[in-house]
Amino acid sequence: MFAFVFAMWVLILLGGGVLVLFIGPTSFEVVYDIEPILNSGLKVLIALILIFIWIFALTKIKNWIFKRQIKS
Repeated sequence: MFAFVFAMWVLILLGGGVLVLFIGPTSFEVVYDIEPILNSGLKVLIALILIFIWIFALTKIKNWIFKRQIKS
């Protein structure tokens, strides 16, 4: 159980690191010439979508692990 919790925290931290590394430096101002506030809004939207996908994936992994533990 503790290994599972540790693994989930590691995956959450890795996901956050990937998000900061790839979304943070991205700028849409160069391509579309938009306002800085809209640039930040697009980054937030992308980040929220990626966070939702990441939490969904981690939830599926958690359910799969616990179903496997119950069966054995």
